[in-house]
Amino acid sequence: MATSSQSRTGRKFLFLGLGIVLVIAIYTAGWFYAANRLEEKVIKAIAPGGTSSIKGECTDMAFRGYPFRIGLFCSKVNVEDTKTGVTTSFGALRSAAQVYAPGHIVWELDSPAEIRTPHGLTVSAQWANLQSSLVTKLKGIDRTSLVIDGLKAQAVSSVTNQTIDFDAAKTEVHLRQNGADLDGAVTLNDAATVVQGWPQILPRLNAIADVTLAGKAGMIDGSDTTGLYGASGELRRVMLDIGDGRIMRISGPFAFDDQGYLSGKFKLEIEKLGDWADNAKQAFPQLQSTIDTARKLLGALAGGGDHTSVDLVVDRGRATVSGFIPLGKIPPI
Repeated sequence: MATSSQSRTGRKFLFLGLGIVLVIAIYTAGWFYAANRLEEKVIKAIAPGGTSSIKGECTDMAFRGYPFRIGLFCSKVNVEDTKTGVTTSFGALRSAAQVYAPGHIVWELDSPAEIRTPHGLTVSAQWANLQSSLVTKLKGIDRTSLVIDGLKAQAVSSVTNQTIDFDAAKTEVHLRQNGADLDGAVTLNDAATVVQGWPQILPRLNAIADVTLAGKAGMIDGSDTTGLYGASGELRRVMLDIGDGRIMRISGPFAFDDQGYLSGKFKLEIEKLGDWADNAKQAFPQLQSTIDTARKLLGALAGGGDHTSVDLVVDRGRATVSGFIPLGKIPPI
């Protein structure tokens, strides 16, 4: 009897041990599956494409954090769109997600970064710190945010030999799916843009942009294939603040046609119109009389005050004030 009881006890311990081993094996397999999904999601967040033409390479890839944290580490990241010929490279990548919340991913990316297009445009960038987080859903990305400290970027065209430099103390980008729509917000602190050979149009500024694109939720992860062509939306706010109360705001509905031309009706508000005009004359001294005329016209439309509010009408790229004063033509995207 004792032998039989000991045998049953031994079998119980054996089954318990096998069960524990099986659970660990299943958990480990699930952990590595989640780790591979993490790589896919992070690469898609860095360069959304949504098609097989997007190829990502994670150099010296390593998974860390087992068993309670899922971490992906790369010494360098390369992304290529074989369809368009655009190539992108970044420095080291560090990303992680908790096992109990694998859909919430945080990641950091080191500079330098470089983007090359087959049309001769090269964009290079460096930064002090880049952090991002994204929340995934069953298919795609639900929302994402990006914060960059000390961004310095330069765009060079080998076709036009034109160089544009941009820098900002802090850059924030927030995107989220809102049903079928895409909400986006961008904030720039202490930013400046310099076009080589051109006068400095604006001093350093703070800027905020807030926009909704109708039916374009898939742009956040690349599942939308048409981009801005044929898109419409609402520009809730673009605000430029160059200090001392000199603020410019633009808002209104807009749309792009299938050829990429912009149409829309925007409201333009300018605080301290005279100061903006003086700044423009410093940048373009050869246009002082034209700027003075425009200042008087905008002031008249605003009732003679230093705060003006006018309508900007854009019809397939042709921009006018209130629909009858021509401003120029905006090229297609």
